[in-house]
Amino acid sequence: MGGLLTVNEFCKWASIGRTKLYAEMNAGRLMAKKFGSRTLIPRTEAKKWMEQLPTRH
Repeated sequence: MGGLLTVNEFCKWASIGRTKLYAEMNAGRLMAKKFGSRTLIPRTEAKKWMEQLPTRH
């Protein structure tokens, strides 16, 4: 799983809003990269974040 996701792509993939995305980044649970003014989320970090979410039974 290589490559980068934009903020909008990540939000669509994870089915969350931008506010929740930035809350997750600020809490240190999701790592992102800056490229100029763009915020990009490595797909490997996105997968790690998803795997660390609690499982609902």
